[in-house]
Amino acid sequence: MRVHFDEKADAVYVRLDDSTIVESEEVQPGVMLDFDSSHQVVGVEILGVKKRIPLADLKEVLVKIA
Repeated sequence: MRVHFDEKADAVYVRLDDSTIVESEEVQPGVMLDFDSSHQVVGVEILGVKKRIPLADLKEVLVKIA
């Protein structure tokens, strides 16, 4: 899994795996899901992220495995 924050574009992208993206769908305003050929989510893009998430939270990503 990879997380990329583009401060200039004000967007964050989470790529879950390297499958080929065959379709994308905006599920909420500014939130897109990328799907592979099996219709599994392989990526999530969030636009306008500075309004949704405090900037400090984007400087460090905490991954919790339970």
